[in-house]
This record gives sequence, C-alpha cells and structure tokens, in this order.
Amino acid sequence: MASKNGMGKVSSIPMASRHMSYWDMFATWVGANANNGTWYVGGVIAACGLVTASTTLVISGIISYLLLAAAGFMGYKTGLTAMTLTRASFGLRGSLLPSVINLVQFIGWASVNTFIAATSMSFLFHDLFGWPVYGKPGGELGVIVGIAVMSVFHLLSVSVGQRSVQMIERVGIILVFVFVVWETIVVFKTVSFHQILHWQAPKALRMTPGAAIDVLAAFNLAWVTAASDFSRFTGVKRNATQASFLGANLGLYWFAFIGVIATIGTAITLGHFDPNNSDPSTIASKLGLGFLAMIVIILTSTTANAVNLMSAGSALTNMTRRLSLKVSLWVVTLVATAVTFLPLFVASFLDIFTVFLDGIGMVLGPEIGIFLVDYFWLHHQDYEVDQFAKINGRYWYRGGVNWIAILTWIISVGCYMALKHVSVIANTIGATFVVIVISMVLYGGLMKLTKSTPK
Repeated sequence: MASKNGMGKVSSIPMASRHMSYWDMFATWVGANANNGTWYVGGVIAACGLVTASTTLVISGIISYLLLAAAGFMGYKTGLTAMTLTRASFGLRGSLLPSVINLVQFIGWASVNTFIAATSMSFLFHDLFGWPVYGKPGGELGVIVGIAVMSVFHLLSVSVGQRSVQMIERVGIILVFVFVVWETIVVFKTVSFHQILHWQAPKALRMTPGAAIDVLAAFNLAWVTAASDFSRFTGVKRNATQASFLGANLGLYWFAFIGVIATIGTAITLGHFDPNNSDPSTIASKLGLGFLAMIVIILTSTTANAVNLMSAGSALTNMTRRLSLKVSLWVVTLVATAVTFLPLFVASFLDIFTVFLDGIGMVLGPEIGIFLVDYFWLHHQDYEVDQFAKINGRYWYRGGVNWIAILTWIISVGCYMALKHVSVIANTIGATFVVIVISMVLYGGLMKLTKSTPK
C-alpha cells in the first residue's frame, strides 16, 4: 500500500507480502549485536570490573530491548519504516530531525565496524605479505586496503537489499557461534575465572557503573530506531517483538561478555590494562587465535553493517523523499567508507568512539521517548497510513512540524548534558534512561495540555 499526496511516496508493506520468519528476525538481531562493535563495547566497560560490567550489561539490555520490542511492534502494525513513523510525532517535515540523527549514527556505526574489521585485515596482511600490523610504523597501509576491501563487500551486500540481511545473518550466526565458543575456551585456558572475577582496572582508568550504563545505552538504543525497518517484513506479532527482544539480548550478552573477559584476561596476561587495546583484532592476536579468528571478525562486520547500512539508507530516503532505497544504500555506504578513514588522521580510534557514543546517548534517548509515547499513549496504537504524506493532514501540525516534539527534544538534550554533571546520577544510574523518561513525560504532558493530539 502506498500514499502520495505531495510529501513523497510512503510505502507500507502489506501483510500478504511479509515473509520474515521468527528465525529470520531472531537471527537478524543476534547478528546485529554479535559483532566486533559489541565486543569492543564489552572491552570498554571492562574498566568497571567483571561484576559491575556484567550487571550493567544485563540491566541496560533488558530496558533497551523492551523499547526495541515496542518499536518493532509499531513496524509490524503499520508496515512502515522507522523514520517514516516519526512523521506522526515530529510532523512530516519535522521528521527530518530524527532522520538526520539516524543517518549520522548508522553511518557512524558502519564506520566503527568497518575500521575494526580493517584492523583485523592488517593482521591478515601481516601473516600473508609481511606488512606491519596497525599500531606499528607503516601499519596504516593494511588498514587502508582493509577499508577498501570491506567497502566492496558492503556495496555488494546492500545491492541485494533486505534479502542480503537474511542471507548474511543465517550464515554468519553459525560461524560467530563457533568462534565465540573457541575464544572462551582459549581465554579460560590462559586465565582462571577467579582471576578475572577479582581483577580491577587501575584507579585512573576505572569506569563508574553510571558511565557504563550510558555507554551501553548509547550502543543499544541505536537499534531501537531501526526496529521497524525490519519488523515491517513480518506478519506475526511475536516475530516483531519477542524474537527481536531475545535475539538482540542474546547477541549483546554473548559478545559483550566475551569482550569483557577477553580484555580482562589479556590485561592479566600482559600485566597491564590499556583501553586502546580493547578491539577484537588486538586481543585475538595477543591470545594467539590466529588467521581464522581474523576472518570471523571480518565476517561479523558484514553482518552488523547489513543492518546499519539498511537503516541509514531508510533514513536518507525519508529525508530526500526522492531517492530510492537502493540508491540511498549506495550513497550511505560510500559516505561511511570516507568516515572510516578519520581515526587514521584525526585521533585515536578509542577517542573518536567515546565521543561518538556520548553524542548518540545525548540525542537518541529523547527521540525514542517521543515517538514511543506518541504511538502508544497519545494515538493509542492507531496511526493512519494514508496521512503520512498528506499536506495539511493529520500529521501536518504547523507547517509540517510538531514544534512540541522539537521543543521536548531540545529540553531533553539539555537535561542530559546537565545530568552528566550531577555525580549522584552520572556515576550510579547514568543520564540516558532518566532523560528518556523525562522526554516521555514532558512530551505527553505538553501534547495533552495543548490538545495537539487528535482524539
């Protein structure tokens, strides 16, 4: 079903055309999180110690992916992409804001995964051709060639579209499972669980629980804004909600936990902890996992980026209203390739990654709070698809923009920045989830107060 009334074509996937099974959805979200980016995040929060890192991992995963399930339900009910759905809460033109946020964040995530995979390739090139590994003099060559090779893989993947995601996840999840079991065995052969349990990072490098929750929330919530892009391809509610929740959490716990114990195990083995060495390639090399490990790390980049690039392409299509999804996918893939080179010339990968995560947490939480409250509370799960492109229609608001949503977003971002300086919040529960609640209450209250929502 499609609607075109002056603001670009809106396509809703009809139930009869939805063929994504429970396993497909489950595998998509396992694969989205069972990747080198999740491993790297696990390595970052290892600075909390095993107990705190594991606790924050579980709490953040449950909260974040309940929101993912809710957003997945929206896609299942409407058949619309995530960014198209934000037209109802932000306005037809106002949805440009969440679309820009999504475009930037998923290009960023694609670049993160590509850089980690390219680092793995530098280790492969070292074994094959004797090139220096990344981090050594002349090691940039291997990364540059690796970025180019990975970008070709990604272009081939996005050219097939949504079906490529299913194919990649089905194959990738099996190989990833074998690799993670293998690495777990190697870690515990090298270091005992008792040693890992009682290890603590040096005081100067230690991370608070609140900081860990904010890091994990920024990582997890990115997927919430992509949920509908995939759940719209299934005609069964539990595929969109339950499969998404379980798959995303399994991938998160599985790979982030491996990142935690591998980073701690490496720190114990080497006698020092360096957060810059938390990436999978460096750890796998230091654990002696060799050639096959690097191949699997490269594969996981492709599984994750199949989701990242699909979501970035959907956001660009919603912004331009003219580009087809396939053209948008090519554009975002090429832009992501260019962005991937930044750590080679600007700053360390960890520095760029940390700034990136903090920016995501700041802007993404309010967006999620607004569009979930709008659908579930204000509109009672009843969006009119034929109004999503209609000028002066139900979701036009004032000049195509819902200024209450924009105001709520701005205030909430300000609250996030303020709460990061309130130690009792920032060091314990973090600012991200608090700000999501603030945005929900503020947006819902203002919309009711001004009677801006149709009855």
